[in-house]
Amino acid sequence: MRIRKGIVVLLLLFIFAGCGFLNEPEEKEVVARVNDSYLYREDVAKLISENTSPDDSTLLVNNFINRWATQKLLLDRARVNLSSEQQAEFDRLVQNYKNELYAKAYTDAIVARELDTNISRAAAEAYYEEHGENFLLNENLVKLRYINITKNNNDFENIKTLFRRFNDEDKQALLDMAIHFNSYSLNDSVWVKTKQVYDKIRPLNPQDFPDFLKNKNFLQLEDSLGVYLISVEDVKLRNEQAPLEYSLPGIKQILLNRRKLELIKKLEKDITQDAIKNDNFEIYK
Repeated sequence: MRIRKGIVVLLLLFIFAGCGFLNEPEEKEVVARVNDSYLYREDVAKLISENTSPDDSTLLVNNFINRWATQKLLLDRARVNLSSEQQAEFDRLVQNYKNELYAKAYTDAIVARELDTNISRAAAEAYYEEHGENFLLNENLVKLRYINITKNNNDFENIKTLFRRFNDEDKQALLDMAIHFNSYSLNDSVWVKTKQVYDKIRPLNPQDFPDFLKNKNFLQLEDSLGVYLISVEDVKLRNEQAPLEYSLPGIKQILLNRRKLELIKKLEKDITQDAIKNDNFEIYK
């Protein structure tokens, strides 16, 4: 009788084990192996989205498996052929890189939270006055306005008069009729690169119009599409000191980078002092 009870208990144990009642870990499904390294189905499942077709899914998975296998084979071969000193050096470099990534991620988070990104115009102007000689132009700049209109515009002479005189009333009048222009720009207080001007005003080029780069210069040019009225208000030539307004974005970025470095240095100093104060860092003599 006891023997029968023992057999029954063993059978029940096998049944429970087969149904997972013993909580044994479920084995992962292997899709590829390279020596002692295994790639599991769950590793490749994330590659496939709901919108991926079966053919594309097969291609993605196969390419991933082949790349994984190639990397593993190269790594195994490297471990066999590289000296222990080389491997130790590579491990050190990897660890250093990992440490730098963690440290940079932390400092970037602190900088994003605490850095004051507002650079006042006064601070930018002061930096420009002190370091203006460092802001030399590598290309020509101009301040200009222009209008491109069709050749048969009945109001051409009036438009030309308004454009050349260009007081406040004239500017507003031109803006009111701008819908009839092919293209235009009446903001002559902004510095622009001459390359942008040549790209916008096709008849204008440095070979045919060498006198274009002159202050208070008016030109009237034509092409097959229409007439261009151009008024050059100011010019800055290559190798001259860049204007303040043109340099402001770069100056603000310089000051912002300087402020960022100062914040990182302060963070590094504070974290070291806190560690010393809390007995988390000490140097043994």
